[in-house]
Amino acid sequence: MRHAARIDANQADIVAAMRAQGASVYLIKLPVDLLVGYGGKTALVEVKNPNSRYGRAGLNTNQQSWLASWQGGTVATVDSVEAAQRLLAVMA
Repeated sequence: MRHAARIDANQADIVAAMRAQGASVYLIKLPVDLLVGYGGKTALVEVKNPNSRYGRAGLNTNQQSWLASWQGGTVATVDSVEAAQRLLAVMA
């Protein structure tokens, strides 16, 4: 779906924080960045970096198209460790 897989600069910190809280986190890249399991629930997670032009632009056209057709479970977008922690709190 993506033309080039970009890894947001904040992704490593977000993944580390989620794992530190006990989440299972797998880097999947497509169709979103992460597969997260926590509290018996699963979420697909797209990481965006608010400090980059690309990240501030939000979901790209391919991501928007995929999301519009997705009929599965939760898809979340996180842009910080705090947002990732909020997601885990909802999943708990």
